[in-house]
Amino acid sequence: MQFQVPQFIEIEDKIFGPLTLRQFIFLAGGVGASVALWFYLPYKILSILFIIPLLAFSLALTFYKINNRPFIDAVASAFYFYIGGKLYIWKKEEKKPEARVQDQTQKAKSLLGVPKISDSKLKDLTWSLDIKESISPSTRDDFSDRA
Repeated sequence: MQFQVPQFIEIEDKIFGPLTLRQFIFLAGGVGASVALWFYLPYKILSILFIIPLLAFSLALTFYKINNRPFIDAVASAFYFYIGGKLYIWKKEEKKPEARVQDQTQKAKSLLGVPKISDSKLKDLTWSLDIKESISPSTRDDFSDRA
C-alpha cells in the first residue's frame, strides 16, 4: 500500500491574498491598535508619535526576515535572552599585588624541595640517552646513512 508523503510542510498556506494567516494577524493587529490609538487619544500629535513605531513594528513582524527566518523569531530569541539566566564560563579576576618579601620567601621554600643533580650525573644521563638512541632502530634516521 502506498501513501502520499506531504512535501513543503515548512511553507505556510496563503489564506488572505498574498498573506499567510500569521502575517494577516500581525498586520491586522497593528492597524487595529493604530486605529484605536487614533480615536482614543485626545491629542492627534501624541497619537501619531505612538502610531508610527507601532505600524513599523507591525510591518516588520509581517514582512521582514532575518537570515530567511521571520522577524518574530528574532524578537522571541532576544526576549528570552534578556530575561533568561546567563552562564559566564570565564571571568578575569584581578590579582592583588603581594609584597616582594613574601614572593622571595615562597621561591626559597619551593627551591628547597627540588633535588639538585650534579654535573657528572647529568653527563651520565645524557650519554646513556645518546647510546640508547643510536642502538634503537626506531629512532635512527635512515636518510642520514644514504647521504
